[in-house]
Amino acid sequence: MSDTHGTNSSIHDVSYGADVSTDGQLRLCGDIRAKRTIELGLFGAVPNCIALAQHGARSIAVDPSADSITAARRAADVAGVAVEFHTGDIADLGFAMSSSLDLALCVYALGRDDDYSRLFRQVHRVLKPEAGFVFCSEHPAAAIFDGENPTAQRQYGSRSPAIGELVMALQRANFAIDTMYELSSVRRPRAIAPTALLLRARKLGS
Repeated sequence: MSDTHGTNSSIHDVSYGADVSTDGQLRLCGDIRAKRTIELGLFGAVPNCIALAQHGARSIAVDPSADSITAARRAADVAGVAVEFHTGDIADLGFAMSSSLDLALCVYALGRDDDYSRLFRQVHRVLKPEAGFVFCSEHPAAAIFDGENPTAQRQYGSRSPAIGELVMALQRANFAIDTMYELSSVRRPRAIAPTALLLRARKLGS
């Protein structure tokens, strides 16, 4: 995916944060033309579900905030794309048939105390075999620090799940991780810790 400009609106990249590389550069989502995709938790000024639709996906999105869904509907109308929206918990995917989706995307939608294991099990259920799950969260090392202060302010894993926790939860849900990035801010390339943890896992089994 790459940023271009159409007649009425920009065609957007899938975003992993305001100042880190986009999917146009990292290419974790792959070719999603005519594929069924789902965004778990709306992210971005222009939500990623709209970017997916602009690149030809049959896009679905779920978010717990009715206000966010309303704003995203308006943004989809402005962009001239169709997105199927659902209001609810991002792990409540009963509206989706088993093994029916080609890509799941979750960017900064979960907090430290959320049930990652439940979400991963539900994502596994709705994805087709070998389909990708692209997941992005605050890097647990970045969560130790506050801004430019080089002194650790909190314990590793206290605000964002440790990398090992996420890896184990994905493995238990029957995913295999095939790509992992630790993204640094393009504005702070020498920051003491990466900004974001980004990974892609493939569904194993049926």
